[in-house]
This record gives sequence, C-alpha cells and structure tokens, in this order.
Amino acid sequence: MAIAVTGIGSLLTNDPELGTITDAAVVMEGERVAWVGPSAQAPAADERVDAGGRAAIPGFVDSHAHLVFAGDRTAEFNARMSGRPYTAGGIRTTVAATRAATDEELDANVARYVAEALRQGTTTIECKSGYGLTVEDEARSLRAAANHTDEVTYLGAHIVAPEYDDDPAGYVDLVTGPMLAACAPYARWVDVFCERGAFDGDQARAILTAGAKAGLTPRVHANQLGPGPGVRLAVELGAASADHCTHLSDADVDALASGDTVATLLPGAEFSTRAPYPDARRLIDAGVTVALSTDCNPGSSFTSSMPFCVAIAVREMGMTPDEAVVAATLGGARALRRDDVGRLSPGARADLVLLDAPSHVHLAYRPGVPLVSAVWRGGVRHTG
Repeated sequence: MAIAVTGIGSLLTNDPELGTITDAAVVMEGERVAWVGPSAQAPAADERVDAGGRAAIPGFVDSHAHLVFAGDRTAEFNARMSGRPYTAGGIRTTVAATRAATDEELDANVARYVAEALRQGTTTIECKSGYGLTVEDEARSLRAAANHTDEVTYLGAHIVAPEYDDDPAGYVDLVTGPMLAACAPYARWVDVFCERGAFDGDQARAILTAGAKAGLTPRVHANQLGPGPGVRLAVELGAASADHCTHLSDADVDALASGDTVATLLPGAEFSTRAPYPDARRLIDAGVTVALSTDCNPGSSFTSSMPFCVAIAVREMGMTPDEAVVAATLGGARALRRDDVGRLSPGARADLVLLDAPSHVHLAYRPGVPLVSAVWRGGVRHTG
C-alpha cells in the first residue's frame, strides 16, 4: 500500500545532509520511502495525507538510552538539586530494584518508555543493560530490550557489582567471561562506563576487546565526569561512538576528528546533574561527526524527549538549529552505523515525523511545546 504525505511546508531529508525541500511530498510504500519531491509532482498513491503546510523530518534516532530498569530515584534527584554532586555510585539503587523486578515488570517498563519516546518522534532507539550486574539479570535485561528494539547493548560494565567491591578484577573476569557468553546472543553492541568510580582504561580495554571477539561492536561512555582515556580508547578500538564527551582535551578532539567514531552528546545528563555542557561547536568545527541522544535513565537523565535535547543543544552547546536536528536524526543513525534511518529518501525506512510548525527550527524556537503531531514508523502511522 502506497501512502503519500503531501503539502509538507518544509521537508528535511538529510540526503544530502539537511536537504530541505519546500512544498514537498513523501510517498511511502510498505516499510520504505518510495519517492520524495515537490508536492505537485507526487505520484498516485492508495492513500493521501495532507500535511497542511507542516514541517516534516526523519524520525529521531536516539542512540543512547538505558530503559531496562525498575524503581525510582526521585529522592536522589531532589538531593542533587539541593546541592549533592552526582557520582556513579547512585546506579546501585537502581541495580537493587532491577534485580528484584520480574521479567514481566522489566518488559513492561521498556515498552512504556519506547512508546513514550515514539510519541515524541523517536522511531529508532538503542537500549542498554547495566542495572542487573549478574549473569542472569544482565541476560534477562537484554532479552527485555530485544523485545522492543534491534539496537541492544550489553553494558555489564556499568559499575562494579556491589558483591565485587573488594575484587574489581574478578568482576571484569565475570563481565568478559560467563556474563558475556550469556549476553552476547541478545546484543549487537558492547559498552563500558570508562570513568572514575567505574572502570579505568585498562579494564575498559579488556572488556571492549572481549566483546569484540564475541562479535559485538564497541561503544564507550567516555569523559563525562572528568578527563580520562575513554575517548581515545574508543577511537583506537574503532568504537561506533564515544558518548558524553563533556571533558575533552585537544588530543581527544583530534582523535575523534581522525576516525569515524561518532561523538554522541547527551545534554539531558548535564541538565539533570547541573554539570557543564559539552562543547558541540568545538567538535563540529574540528570536523567530528556529532549525534544527540537522550541518555534516558532513572538517575542522571530521566527524559525520553529528543526535542528537549535539541533545544538544549542549541541554547547551551553552540549548535545551530539545523545542526542539532541533523545530529538528532542522521547523527544518531551514524552512531548506530545505520544507513536506512535518519533520512527521508528512496530506500530508507519510512520513518517520518510531522511537526505542528512550519519549520524544524521550531524544535529549538519553541522549547517544551509538544510539536510532534504525527509519526510514521516503517510506514505505519502512530498517534497519541
């Protein structure tokens, strides 16, 4: 069945990058985009939808999210807003709650947040484990994630599990051995939190190398809380992305510019922890590919809203509205090494978002306003 969305006031195709067409139309056939061009030239279709001059963009690609969890950390957030600094240790609260949850509860939570993100225009979302930290709990977390997305990441190396406080080397052995064997069948990616209070450079290298030998592609939580080896390790190992990138040296920026590792920026985390924002302008001017993502998690960035992250990136991180929207769509696709999402051109998956606005610039211009009026994912329309 062919569906033609016509009367699009401004269409962002990202093919080529940005690729804006005015008075445009998109024809979707099955799960794919079949045609894009001027509305007056749109071919015949089984169904026609008049966009009424609204803007259209590719579906958002959120390449960094932690959706498999149970429990609540409202008290921690409240304390942080009252002056307590953020540290990696708060993750343990969620670990305890996640271990106590049933499979059905974990699956329902993932479904809830994926649906919440979809209503806000996110049509592709990555999902990590990392709140189980036992072989069984990490494996069931990944099974829950795989029920809702193909972009599943093994993050047994989120923090050292509490029972291994006195034996971090033993926990690395677990993560690279029995836990990896149990989790690899459900995952596409392997990730590590390379940060003080979590894993150092040598530990991160061992974990990522083991994951790669098991067929998983590396990603790295890097340089969020302070300077460290994470970014350069990500580039050295050919990681798809280095995520956070808040505290970067000139050597870190040069390393990112020299390879194809995407710098994924997560402004929701800085917003929620009152930390300095990453300098997107510095990265873009150096030629680094930048993605924007939510980092949706219960501790440091409890938002699933890509429009919110776009607005923050423009206001606080030196990005133009065009750059921020491209980073939230095409940039995320590159961070997931996908060429079928993040763009609206023939052959791409038919992921289209209509905005109740004349231009994608309104995502930053009207922060906090629910501008997403309709979403198609794989050619299927989702509302409400």
